Amino acid sequence: MPELPEVEIVRQSLNQKIKQKSIKKVIIRNRNLRFKITEKFENYLTSKKIIKVDRFSKYLIIHFENGFICIIHLGMSGTIHILDQNNPVNFTNTSFYNSPSLPKKHNHVEFIFDTFKLIYNDPRRFGFFEIMKNESELKKRFKNLGPEPFNKRFNLNYVINYFKHKNKDIKSFLIDQKFVSGIGNIYASEILFAGKINPFKKARLLNLRECKQIITNSKKILQRAIIKGGSSIRDFKDVLGTQGNYQKEFKVYRQDGKRCKRSKCTGFIKKKIASNRSTFFCIICQK
Repeated sequence: MPELPEVEIVRQSLNQKIKQKSIKKVIIRNRNLRFKITEKFENYLTSKKIIKVDRFSKYLIIHFENGFICIIHLGMSGTIHILDQNNPVNFTNTSFYNSPSLPKKHNHVEFIFDTFKLIYNDPRRFGFFEIMKNESELKKRFKNLGPEPFNKRFNLNYVINYFKHKNKDIKSFLIDQKFVSGIGNIYASEILFAGKINPFKKARLLNLRECKQIITNSKKILQRAIIKGGSSIRDFKDVLGTQGNYQKEFKVYRQDGKRCKRSKCTGFIKKKIASNRSTFFCIICQK
């Protein structure tokens, strides 16, 4: 599943392409995604001008001039492709799963503009589209999610109080969207390695230094990943065909069996499956 940095790269591509543009036509080829697309979906968006493309956590948020808002979640395998008749290119994918060019199958939704169109492709159909009629509905939609790592609410006081009396391990909390929004399995492992924190340590047992490290490294690593263009775990490329580079900087994720990259550490990276999730950590510096 794409994490915050990958979704942010998609947001940037879409905002550059569709901001201040009007949707001429909406075509739904398959309404049966994770949540069924409402029958009124086409009417809500046809002939409507897009003000901007925002993002919260792993959600794309398209704002329209009539006040309506379209939320898009890419799920496990969703991608958005841009096909421009004035500038045909081989790389159409704004996301990072599947083919960099538009596949022939599983193209479920199309947004038609004057000279280009957006196509939503999703083989597993875990992604979804939702319509919010105003900002109040949008706020209510996300009220149960925690702050993003970049939000000022994600501070030491918040983390310490949240972890009080919590027996769940810290890795599970980092991928729990109710605690902090946008972090997934990839970056959770990298954040904990950077802070020399055992991923299986109970949250209530974390000391002050470790809590500070979680906050600092969450911001630092996600920002670095955005700058580097996201991670190419499954061939992420932007619409120019530029591949994300952050995967080259992974210290632990998918590095199992390799020596620890931390200077003077003699350990190696181990992979452990917990709750059907892979966790990667150094057996020495993350004791």
